[in-house]
Amino acid sequence: MATTNPLQFIQQTRAEASKIVWPARREVMLTTIMVLIMASLVGIFFALVDLVIRSGLTGVLTFFGS
Repeated sequence: MATTNPLQFIQQTRAEASKIVWPARREVMLTTIMVLIMASLVGIFFALVDLVIRSGLTGVLTFFGS
């Protein structure tokens, strides 16, 4: 692996940092809202799955338990 001196490293780092494209405020807001919506939907889905499994297991244990 080729080694570079600290000056070249700083120059290369600045060149790469200048290529960064920051998202616009609207894009950040839209993606944030989408993440919150998707997280809520996934939470609701797993809560419903948990409810179905719990009630099914309770029914099976009640049927065979007593």
